[in-house]
Amino acid sequence: MKTPLLDHGYVELIESWGSDERIVESARMSTAKSFRGWGTPDAPGDEKLLRYLWEHHHATPFEMAGLTVEVKAPLIVFREWHRHRTQSYNEMSARYIPLPDENYVPTVERILAGANTATTNKQAQGNGRTLTSEEAQAWLMDIESVYASAQRVYERGIALGVPKELARLPVPVGRYSVMRASANLRNWLAFLTLRCDPAAQWEIRVYADAIAEMIRAAFPRTYEVAKGAFSRE
Repeated sequence: MKTPLLDHGYVELIESWGSDERIVESARMSTAKSFRGWGTPDAPGDEKLLRYLWEHHHATPFEMAGLTVEVKAPLIVFREWHRHRTQSYNEMSARYIPLPDENYVPTVERILAGANTATTNKQAQGNGRTLTSEEAQAWLMDIESVYASAQRVYERGIALGVPKELARLPVPVGRYSVMRASANLRNWLAFLTLRCDPAAQWEIRVYADAIAEMIRAAFPRTYEVAKGAFSRE
């Protein structure tokens, strides 16, 4: 399952492991019991235990399941993502191969929404003046010019024989890179709780929302009991 995001990015499910049933089985190890079965709205079964585990912060059973995803995103997204040190990462290395010339260019609508919408999120606010669409478009033209200039310096360094690990110095934080990220379900749910929040930067929120949909598909019952912490439904 591959979900296109932003202008050049995506998130793709590589694999999942475990299941809602395995989470319940793991929780019952302490009493030498096992999964008993799901019930109905009138006569709930093990979904009641699953909800109890989540609501009472019995988190270790959720470590018995998880996801590995492949992500293509701007470096600004990766810098926030890598703060979640409970995940395992492997990223494309510009020390070994040149990074593709693909850079994130936000839409005018994205810029205006962040600049002109009243919010308590100080990082997302502009300087207090009203930004026009013409000004936003002019700024985007400046950004694309900077991207082109940075790419020329990058390519010239490589052509001259500058080591790739140094030739990459002019690469902007809007440049796309690719990584794989893997974590157990407990830590993915913690990631969603922070990165689906309206206070998170919009660019990482769209990736978190896509991963939430992957969790919904792979672990539907866990998603139902946990979604209150991150879902905007």
